[in-house]
Amino acid sequence: MIRAAYFCSLLFVGLALGPALAHLFELPNKIGLSAADYLRVQQNYRGWALLGVIVVAELLSTGTLAYALRRHRRAFGLAVVAFLCVVGAQVDFWAFTYPANAATDQWQMLPANWQDLRTQWEYSHAAGAVLNLVAFVVLIVAVLRRRE
Repeated sequence: MIRAAYFCSLLFVGLALGPALAHLFELPNKIGLSAADYLRVQQNYRGWALLGVIVVAELLSTGTLAYALRRHRRAFGLAVVAFLCVVGAQVDFWAFTYPANAATDQWQMLPANWQDLRTQWEYSHAAGAVLNLVAFVVLIVAVLRRRE
């Protein structure tokens, strides 16, 4: 069961990390765009809400891994760190990214404070990417330090 939990955790954290890093790496090119250009570029994310399935699997698999490792002190600590990073990325999303999405009707329109919302949206995605990256690295370390 532990091997399967490691596999699923690495798989789903890795799958979640892909789009997260895409947001992080494009930030420098997007943060200074004009209103019209930014609105146009944001349309690239239509349908990305379906990635929520991966996020749910990421949460479940890292939580399951932590539970499975509860009797293995060192590995348990690493799994908990990974799980907390995944949870933290979700807290970040719901506290900062989602409100910007809601205020702009999923970037279909730009309110007067759109530049503040853009900053909030871009940097919250960057924070989420860092948290997902830390979760992924911690899981790799846990696998490499694992004792049979």
